[in-house]
Amino acid sequence: MEQAKNQEATKPITNANWLGEVLPSNFKKYKLGDVAEIVISSIDKKTKEGEHKVKLCNFVDVYHNWAITESMYNSFMIASANDKNIERFSLRKGYVAFTKDSETRNDIGISTYIADNFDDVVLGYHCALVKPNEDILLGKYLNAFMHSDYIKKYLELNATGSGMRYTLSAQTLYDMPILLPSVEEQEYIGNIFSTIDRKIAVNCAVNHNLEAMAKQLYDYWFVQFDFPDENGKPYKSSGGKMVWNEKLRMEIPEGWCVDAIGNILDKYPTTKRYETKEYLSIGKYPIVDQGDAYIVGFTNENDNLLSRYPAVLFGDHSTKVKLLDFPFARGADGTQILYSKSPLVSQYYLYLVVASLQIPNPGYSRHFKYLKELPIVIPSKSVIDTFTAKVKPLYIEKKENIFANIALTKLRNSLLPLLMNGQVSLNYDLSHD
Repeated sequence: MEQAKNQEATKPITNANWLGEVLPSNFKKYKLGDVAEIVISSIDKKTKEGEHKVKLCNFVDVYHNWAITESMYNSFMIASANDKNIERFSLRKGYVAFTKDSETRNDIGISTYIADNFDDVVLGYHCALVKPNEDILLGKYLNAFMHSDYIKKYLELNATGSGMRYTLSAQTLYDMPILLPSVEEQEYIGNIFSTIDRKIAVNCAVNHNLEAMAKQLYDYWFVQFDFPDENGKPYKSSGGKMVWNEKLRMEIPEGWCVDAIGNILDKYPTTKRYETKEYLSIGKYPIVDQGDAYIVGFTNENDNLLSRYPAVLFGDHSTKVKLLDFPFARGADGTQILYSKSPLVSQYYLYLVVASLQIPNPGYSRHFKYLKELPIVIPSKSVIDTFTAKVKPLYIEKKENIFANIALTKLRNSLLPLLMNGQVSLNYDLSHD
């Protein structure tokens, strides 16, 4: 699909509707393929002999990020590509990438804006790369527009497949209806959403650091055993007495003990597990499951909430571990909710110790039965109380940032149609980068 050469050669579609209403007078409707070049990536995760090594921006990177920035470079996996594919699928500032294939309809058409230039980063398999004709269409605006209900509905109706795989055909991508104001207005709208996204990204970075701080403290206190002694000095390094523990085959601080995780767990309530189709994009109460995303959806029902928190979620299949310090509902099958009944094992300590364990992985299986048998160190009460007091504020701040991002995401998703329908005016002085 060739990029349109110029604006004069591209004719807008007339008499278009916007979300069931008459299109605002300052907007024109185009087919995406008439205002951009669309290329579908064929680069997989393999490294092949005779090809150039490259960094791969894959499906997950596109799916989880509103924008791809140079700060993410080191997180991309290494793959390989030939000269033709490097030229065709390299990421350039102003481009937009989105997911083209997935196991569910909801996961296709998820876009991200390429915010920086990259020398050796290419787009991976199951994704499409859009190279806008910037005389007519700006990528920053297109990325925001791709998250609108208007496009989501179009993709839902035109995705093909069933069961395990859904896809967007090349023709569907070419024909995708794009509603465009002037380039100047696109710039303003795109900058507004970029500002929101930058705040979301900052909160995510802060949360990453908070989690790292808590895990570092856990390692220092309960792996190296250098918690502060009565004089404030690191226990083991300062000559604190250690005793041999046969279960762990190692020394632990004197007075501490070891027990199987299953012996310190309290019974957790049996509650409804919501199916994926029941997840709401907006609602009163978060839904969590065993997947990568911290919160996967929402419900307005309060009959099935787990109101005892903090709780530790363990993914029976995925082995994902999450600390949940708020009322929540359980997502699809495979979520085990853990509570400690021991005063010597706080929920924060339980979360960090479970997250650090090496759980046997026999393939697709129920892993909770293995988790229950694993031994953990049971500290003294004074040490666990001090540790909990130190890490609790970190997780409170992390929770606040998570819910701030949920609010910002809702704002972002609701703001676009208001801007485009003229219900919210643009303050040009405040919307520039």
